[in-house]
Amino acid sequence: MRWPGKVTNHPQSGLMNNGVDYSANWQGPTIVTEGKEKVEEFFKSGHTNNWAVLVDTSRFWFNYRHVANVLSIYRSVKRLGIPDSHIILMIADDMACNPRNPRPATVFNNANQQINVYGDDVEVDYRGYEVTVENFIRVLTGRLPPSTPRSKRLLSDERSNILVYMTGHGGDGFLKFQDAEEVSNVELADAFEQMWEKGRYHELLFMIDTCQAESMHQKFYSPNILAVASSRVGEDSLSHHVDPALGVYVIDRYTYHALEFLEGVKPGSKKTVGQFVSS
Repeated sequence: MRWPGKVTNHPQSGLMNNGVDYSANWQGPTIVTEGKEKVEEFFKSGHTNNWAVLVDTSRFWFNYRHVANVLSIYRSVKRLGIPDSHIILMIADDMACNPRNPRPATVFNNANQQINVYGDDVEVDYRGYEVTVENFIRVLTGRLPPSTPRSKRLLSDERSNILVYMTGHGGDGFLKFQDAEEVSNVELADAFEQMWEKGRYHELLFMIDTCQAESMHQKFYSPNILAVASSRVGEDSLSHHVDPALGVYVIDRYTYHALEFLEGVKPGSKKTVGQFVSS
């Protein structure tokens, strides 16, 4: 069954895509009543396992915030019960070991430096130049060489609920990988369709934090996908704040506010995705 979203026109904020208002200034998405009910209904059906594919596509020290973004989501999904064996973590650069890092082996998502999101038990499955468009698409579709270890495979099935989170630099219809190549919204849509046809997911939540993020899900045509984005077409996705000790932004605004909600969720919580996108 396709996602039964309702498109609602709004003269100022431009409510769109299932009644969700994705604002670059992040005042929090707004869901019309009918849309909220359908979001909650979407996630009521049964499934047997959960997976997460978490991707940072940026290199270089000045993109520190993108690594902090993905590690923050990684920390949250692990805390909420998804084990490393069901998480594919792709990080294009190792900020924890960067020579510019004044606190080696750490990555912080807040200037107060209270939480080291790198932690002691981060399991990175694809790092550095392994983070390519080809490897990302192969992970999603399962079309990997036979020699690929289980830790680098998305071993999902038709009863799997999957979170796909991506962060980096993007534009209208594309997301850059390593400043060397890009994945288009058409390629991503086709990969998700392959996943559906091959029985690789039951329901899929797609989250993306990048400029013009909405454009990355405009070509989706597969059933049972809910997409949330940090910005509309033509809008930037903004950083949240700088850590003066590091000299760089440490997190993006959308992910920062998403984490505010996730940090209040405990294992076994009754909170819903509808509450998440309307918070």
